[in-house]
Amino acid sequence: MKVGIIGAGNIGSALARRLTAAGHEVSIANSRGPETLQDLVAETGAHAVPATEAAKDADVVIVTVPQKNIPDLPAGVLDGAAAGAAYVDTGNYYPRERDGRIDAIEAGTPETQWVGQQLGRPMVKAFNNIVAPHLQDLGRPAGTPGRVALPVAGDDSAAKAKVSALIEDLGFDVVDAGPLDQSWRQQPGSPVYLTDLDAEGVRKALAAAGTERPEGFRATASSPGTYANPA
Repeated sequence: MKVGIIGAGNIGSALARRLTAAGHEVSIANSRGPETLQDLVAETGAHAVPATEAAKDADVVIVTVPQKNIPDLPAGVLDGAAAGAAYVDTGNYYPRERDGRIDAIEAGTPETQWVGQQLGRPMVKAFNNIVAPHLQDLGRPAGTPGRVALPVAGDDSAAKAKVSALIEDLGFDVVDAGPLDQSWRQQPGSPVYLTDLDAEGVRKALAAAGTERPEGFRATASSPGTYANPA
Protein backbone atom coordinates (compact mmCIF):
# COMPACT_ATOMS: atom_id res chain seq x y z
CA MET A 1 0.00 0.00 0.00
CA LYS A 2 0.94 3.63 -0.29
CA VAL A 3 1.15 5.16 3.17
CA GLY A 4 1.48 8.81 4.16
CA ILE A 5 2.78 9.64 7.63
CA ILE A 6 2.31 13.11 9.10
CA GLY A 7 4.70 13.39 12.03
CA ALA A 8 8.23 12.02 12.27
CA GLY A 9 8.59 11.61 16.02
CA ASN A 10 9.16 8.29 17.73
CA ILE A 11 6.02 6.53 16.47
CA GLY A 12 6.13 8.07 12.99
CA SER A 13 9.77 7.12 12.51
CA ALA A 14 9.20 3.59 13.82
CA LEU A 15 6.30 3.15 11.43
CA ALA A 16 8.39 4.44 8.52
CA ARG A 17 11.11 1.90 9.29
CA ARG A 18 8.81 -1.05 9.69
CA LEU A 19 6.41 -0.25 6.85
CA THR A 20 9.17 0.28 4.29
CA ALA A 21 10.80 -2.96 5.44
CA ALA A 22 7.45 -4.68 4.85
CA GLY A 23 7.38 -3.42 1.27
CA HIS A 24 5.01 -0.48 1.53
CA GLU A 25 5.65 2.86 -0.18
CA VAL A 26 5.94 5.50 2.53
CA SER A 27 5.91 9.29 2.38
CA ILE A 28 6.66 11.09 5.63
CA ALA A 29 6.44 14.72 6.71
CA ASN A 30 7.20 16.78 9.79
CA SER A 31 6.75 20.39 10.82
CA ARG A 32 10.35 21.37 10.00
CA GLY A 33 10.50 20.40 6.34
CA PRO A 34 11.73 17.48 4.21
CA GLU A 35 15.36 18.53 4.42
CA THR A 36 15.39 17.63 8.13
CA LEU A 37 14.41 14.01 7.39
CA GLN A 38 17.31 13.00 5.18
CA ASP A 39 18.81 10.60 7.72
CA LEU A 40 15.50 8.74 8.00
CA VAL A 41 15.17 8.73 4.22
CA ALA A 42 18.66 7.28 3.82
CA GLU A 43 17.91 4.61 6.43
CA THR A 44 14.49 3.56 5.18
CA GLY A 45 13.95 4.59 1.58
CA ALA A 46 10.85 6.55 2.59
CA HIS A 47 10.08 9.76 0.71
CA ALA A 48 10.35 13.01 2.68
CA VAL A 49 7.67 15.49 1.62
CA PRO A 50 6.01 18.68 2.88
CA ALA A 51 3.11 18.03 5.24
CA THR A 52 0.60 19.15 2.61
CA GLU A 53 1.83 16.39 0.26
CA ALA A 54 2.01 13.45 2.66
CA ALA A 55 -1.54 12.31 1.91
CA LYS A 56 -1.17 12.50 -1.88
CA ASP A 57 -2.56 9.29 -3.44
CA ALA A 58 -2.14 7.44 -0.12
CA ASP A 59 -4.24 4.39 0.72
CA VAL A 60 -3.62 5.01 4.42
CA VAL A 61 -2.73 8.35 6.03
CA ILE A 62 -1.30 8.19 9.56
CA VAL A 63 -1.43 11.31 11.72
CA THR A 64 1.04 11.05 14.58
CA VAL A 65 1.49 14.48 16.12
CA PRO A 66 0.82 15.83 19.64
CA GLN A 67 -2.86 16.46 20.33
CA LYS A 68 -2.19 20.13 21.03
CA ASN A 69 -0.75 20.54 17.51
CA ILE A 70 -3.67 18.99 15.62
CA PRO A 71 -5.52 22.33 15.14
CA ASP A 72 -2.30 23.88 13.77
CA LEU A 73 -1.87 21.42 10.90
CA PRO A 74 -2.15 23.09 7.49
CA ALA A 75 -5.65 23.45 6.09
CA GLY A 76 -6.42 20.57 3.75
CA VAL A 77 -3.49 18.51 5.07
CA LEU A 78 -5.41 15.28 4.37
CA ASP A 79 -6.56 16.29 0.89
CA GLY A 80 -5.45 14.29 -2.12
CA ALA A 81 -5.57 10.80 -0.60
CA ALA A 82 -6.74 7.89 -2.74
CA ALA A 83 -10.45 7.16 -2.94
CA GLY A 84 -11.51 5.14 0.07
CA ALA A 85 -8.36 6.00 2.03
CA ALA A 86 -8.14 5.19 5.73
CA TYR A 87 -7.09 7.95 8.13
CA VAL A 88 -5.36 6.92 11.36
CA ASP A 89 -4.75 8.83 14.59
CA THR A 90 -2.00 7.40 16.79
CA GLY A 91 -2.10 10.24 19.29
CA ASN A 92 -2.69 10.39 23.03
CA TYR A 93 -3.86 13.28 25.19
CA TYR A 94 -1.29 14.19 27.85
CA PRO A 95 -2.69 17.34 29.48
CA ARG A 96 -0.28 17.47 32.43
CA GLU A 97 2.91 16.82 30.50
CA ARG A 98 2.44 18.38 27.05
CA ASP A 99 -0.97 19.26 25.66
CA GLY A 100 -2.61 21.44 28.27
CA ARG A 101 -6.37 21.43 28.68
CA ILE A 102 -8.59 20.49 25.72
CA ASP A 103 -12.11 21.12 26.98
CA ALA A 104 -13.94 18.67 24.71
CA ILE A 105 -11.67 15.79 25.69
CA GLU A 106 -11.92 16.69 29.36
CA ALA A 107 -15.71 16.61 28.95
CA GLY A 108 -15.58 13.05 27.64
CA THR A 109 -15.11 13.20 23.88
CA PRO A 110 -12.81 10.31 22.93
CA GLU A 111 -9.47 11.66 21.81
CA THR A 112 -9.59 10.37 18.25
CA GLN A 113 -13.17 11.56 17.76
CA TRP A 114 -11.91 15.02 18.65
CA VAL A 115 -9.03 14.67 16.15
CA GLY A 116 -11.50 13.70 13.44
CA GLN A 117 -13.62 16.74 14.22
CA GLN A 118 -10.57 19.00 13.83
CA LEU A 119 -9.42 17.40 10.57
CA GLY A 120 -12.79 16.74 8.98
CA ARG A 121 -12.18 13.03 8.37
CA PRO A 122 -13.47 9.80 9.91
CA MET A 123 -10.46 8.54 11.82
CA VAL A 124 -9.31 5.11 12.94
CA LYS A 125 -7.57 4.89 16.33
CA ALA A 126 -4.51 2.61 16.26
CA PHE A 127 -0.86 2.40 17.34
CA ASN A 128 -1.53 4.55 20.42
CA ASN A 129 -1.11 1.94 23.16
CA ILE A 130 2.40 0.72 22.31
CA VAL A 131 5.74 2.48 22.74
CA ALA A 132 7.83 3.12 19.63
CA PRO A 133 10.70 0.69 20.43
CA HIS A 134 8.20 -2.13 20.92
CA LEU A 135 6.34 -1.19 17.73
CA GLN A 136 9.65 -1.41 15.93
CA ASP A 137 11.02 -4.56 17.58
CA LEU A 138 8.24 -6.83 18.89
CA GLY A 139 6.58 -7.86 15.62
CA ARG A 140 6.45 -11.64 15.15
CA PRO A 141 5.16 -14.04 12.46
CA ALA A 142 1.46 -14.91 12.53
CA GLY A 143 0.76 -17.81 14.84
CA THR A 144 3.67 -17.13 17.19
CA PRO A 145 2.53 -17.92 20.76
CA GLY A 146 2.06 -14.74 22.78
CA ARG A 147 2.20 -12.53 19.69
CA VAL A 148 1.45 -8.94 20.74
CA ALA A 149 -1.93 -7.63 19.59
CA LEU A 150 -3.00 -4.04 18.93
CA PRO A 151 -6.55 -2.68 19.28
CA VAL A 152 -8.15 -0.84 16.36
CA ALA A 153 -11.25 1.33 16.80
CA GLY A 154 -13.25 3.07 14.09
CA ASP A 155 -16.62 3.41 12.40
CA ASP A 156 -15.66 2.43 8.83
CA SER A 157 -15.14 -1.32 8.44
CA ALA A 158 -13.23 -0.93 5.16
CA ALA A 159 -10.85 1.61 6.71
CA LYS A 160 -10.30 -0.65 9.73
CA ALA A 161 -9.55 -3.54 7.38
CA LYS A 162 -6.81 -1.53 5.64
CA VAL A 163 -5.25 -0.51 8.94
CA SER A 164 -5.52 -4.05 10.25
CA ALA A 165 -3.69 -5.37 7.18
CA LEU A 166 -0.81 -2.99 7.90
CA ILE A 167 -0.68 -4.09 11.52
CA GLU A 168 -0.53 -7.75 10.46
CA ASP A 169 2.30 -6.87 8.06
CA LEU A 170 4.18 -5.34 10.99
CA GLY A 171 3.95 -8.61 12.89
CA PHE A 172 1.11 -7.96 15.33
CA ASP A 173 -2.32 -9.49 15.83
CA VAL A 174 -5.33 -7.18 15.59
CA VAL A 175 -8.28 -6.85 17.96
CA ASP A 176 -11.34 -4.95 16.74
CA ALA A 177 -12.00 -2.48 19.55
CA GLY A 178 -15.39 -1.44 18.19
CA PRO A 179 -16.64 1.93 16.96
CA LEU A 180 -14.85 5.18 17.58
CA ASP A 181 -17.15 6.18 20.43
CA GLN A 182 -15.70 3.20 22.31
CA SER A 183 -12.09 4.17 21.64
CA TRP A 184 -11.76 5.55 25.18
CA ARG A 185 -11.17 1.91 26.10
CA GLN A 186 -7.62 2.18 24.70
CA GLN A 187 -6.76 5.72 25.82
CA PRO A 188 -3.93 6.49 28.28
CA GLY A 189 -4.50 4.99 31.70
CA SER A 190 -6.76 2.22 30.41
CA PRO A 191 -5.97 -1.46 31.12
CA VAL A 192 -4.67 -2.03 27.58
CA TYR A 193 -2.37 1.01 27.54
CA LEU A 194 1.36 0.15 27.28
CA THR A 195 0.84 -3.52 28.17
CA ASP A 196 1.98 -5.56 25.09
CA LEU A 197 -0.78 -8.13 25.59
CA ASP A 198 -1.74 -10.95 23.25
CA ALA A 199 -5.13 -10.91 21.51
CA GLU A 200 -7.06 -12.51 24.37
CA GLY A 201 -5.37 -10.20 26.85
CA VAL A 202 -6.29 -7.16 24.75
CA ARG A 203 -9.93 -8.25 24.57
CA LYS A 204 -10.09 -8.68 28.34
CA ALA A 205 -8.36 -5.34 28.95
CA LEU A 206 -10.74 -3.48 26.66
CA ALA A 207 -13.72 -5.05 28.42
CA ALA A 208 -12.31 -4.04 31.81
CA ALA A 209 -11.87 -0.35 30.92
CA GLY A 210 -13.83 2.25 32.86
CA THR A 211 -15.41 5.35 31.35
CA GLU A 212 -13.80 7.80 33.77
CA ARG A 213 -10.43 9.16 32.71
CA PRO A 214 -7.80 8.42 35.40
CA GLU A 215 -6.84 11.45 37.45
CA GLY A 216 -3.26 11.42 36.15
CA PHE A 217 -4.55 11.93 32.62
CA ARG A 218 -6.81 14.90 33.40
CA ALA A 219 -5.77 18.53 33.20
CA THR A 220 -5.14 20.68 36.25
CA ALA A 221 -5.34 24.44 36.66
CA SER A 222 -1.61 24.68 35.98
CA SER A 223 -1.35 22.28 33.01
CA PRO A 224 0.77 21.73 31.08
CA GLY A 225 4.10 21.15 32.72
CA THR A 226 6.75 18.84 31.31
CA TYR A 227 7.28 15.10 31.21
CA ALA A 228 9.82 15.51 34.00
CA ASN A 229 7.50 17.78 36.02
CA PRO A 230 3.83 17.24 35.09
CA ALA A 231 1.51 20.05 36.12
